[in-house]
Amino acid sequence: MPVIVETDAGTVEALARALPPGTHAVDGTVPLNAWLLHRTDEYVVVLGPGLDLTEAIATCESLRLTRPTTSVVLVRHEVDTDVLYRAMQAGCRDVVRTADTDGIRAAAARAHQLWEAFSGQSANGPHGSLITVFAPKGGVGKTTTSVNLALALADGGARKVCLVDLDLAFGDVAITMQLFPTHTIEEAIGSEDGIDPALVASLLTRHEESLMVLAAPNLPDGRDRVTARLVSRMLRTLRQQFDYVVVDTAPNFDEQTLQALDETDECIVIATLDVPTLKNVKVALETLDLLNIAQGHRHLVLNRADDAVGLDNDKVEAILGLAVTTPIPSSTDIAAATNAGKPIVLSSPDHAASRAFRQLASQMALAAGDSDHPVVSDGAEDQGRVRKLRLRRAGA
Repeated sequence: MPVIVETDAGTVEALARALPPGTHAVDGTVPLNAWLLHRTDEYVVVLGPGLDLTEAIATCESLRLTRPTTSVVLVRHEVDTDVLYRAMQAGCRDVVRTADTDGIRAAAARAHQLWEAFSGQSANGPHGSLITVFAPKGGVGKTTTSVNLALALADGGARKVCLVDLDLAFGDVAITMQLFPTHTIEEAIGSEDGIDPALVASLLTRHEESLMVLAAPNLPDGRDRVTARLVSRMLRTLRQQFDYVVVDTAPNFDEQTLQALDETDECIVIATLDVPTLKNVKVALETLDLLNIAQGHRHLVLNRADDAVGLDNDKVEAILGLAVTTPIPSSTDIAAATNAGKPIVLSSPDHAASRAFRQLASQMALAAGDSDHPVVSDGAEDQGRVRKLRLRRAGA
């Protein structure tokens, strides 16, 4: 939390209103040094206008050398070129006028981002919900589900959502969305210890519906060089920046997929109505049990649900021992929309499949604690945009 150095109680109160709850205040540099001595996680010191300028400049110089990850924000009633020059020379991160409440708030936010980048961690831990989409067999609609789920969650920009293609050898997220990324996760190889929001942001590709995508490597050999540690650092950094991170995994238990599953909040398992797939899903669920992954947080999506093949939801649930969360109806329109580069939730929002994907998104939002998200029942229309997400899972 920020710490304010200021002698005037009224000024302290005004500054505190512009800073996060829990901000501490001291009345001089001596108690400041005592406060910082055993608190290595302080990310910003706000030097108030009541502190003599010479003493404030000396404090900046000292902290620049002894605590380079702690930013100093200098607050003055008036700011002129002399103040700016001296502050810049001393290593001050920001100089803001006392009356500029928004400027003080923005300076503290920048300091927090810088601290995260330097330290490689978040002061408050993970924020967003991490959702993995997994199937032990290819060709069951895993990527189609991932793409449509991510778009439904993003809701045209109402939420910050990132879709990660973790099928590192044969990922199809980019081509499914007709994206041509210039950067992929492959460019972070070797930077495990330097993963920060700025690096991650440079690797993302924006979709026209305000969805961000982290693409898989362009060539299959990239899979062998993306380590599980890199995956972990990447996902943890992404969830600090996004409300939801949806991960499209490979159709096997490789080390990168296992890492994503181990990090996950909610796990969506895809099955189709054929005996070979159901056998593989049964084995996969037993494996997840052995690894103690996503216990109580698994969601079975039955793709291409069509009773005409001789199996229905009841039989599937009996075989797998897991209730069907969402059935996705069988329809050639889904494949046609994918081939056209316009996923079904965008091209035909009233389609039964689109309603099913939005229903799944509603269930994921509720599982993440977003009770403001309206549950879309079968056959119903969307009930409007979601209001601002409240903070959740702090410190998880």
